[in-house]
Amino acid sequence: MTSIGLTLNETKTRVCNARGEPFTFLGYTFGPMHSPRTGGRYNGAQPSKKAVASIKERIRSRLRPGNQAPWEEVARALNRTVRGWATYFSDGSVSKARHAVHLHLYHTVRRFLRRRHKVAGSGFRQFPPERVFGELGVLPLDTTPRRASAHAST
Repeated sequence: MTSIGLTLNETKTRVCNARGEPFTFLGYTFGPMHSPRTGGRYNGAQPSKKAVASIKERIRSRLRPGNQAPWEEVARALNRTVRGWATYFSDGSVSKARHAVHLHLYHTVRRFLRRRHKVAGSGFRQFPPERVFGELGVLPLDTTPRRASAHAST
């Protein structure tokens, strides 16, 4: 590596047994996981907690209370952010992370619209999920397609 001008960062580099302990790399946490369906353990990858917290923060920042932009513009920017995250995190065990982000997205959009339209109460009746992810054009994460497997089918 030194011949091409690269050096190893000793503080960030460690050797670990991926079958026994998880590690995080490029937003994914790799390591042993538990299958709720079969009850068995397997080695896999999932979005890291930091990556999930990061997208939730970006959603919150797009829907801050002072945002006066037209809804179409807000929805377009929000969809661009969510689509990029969903595309990057489309491999591995992503269902739990996507569901958590999907719920956060819905509740944050509903809260934003409730404030914007001065709706009293929680806004569930005025902004149900069908309206938010349908008529209002917000991209639903639960139905965003995942990347096809890289393995050859048998």
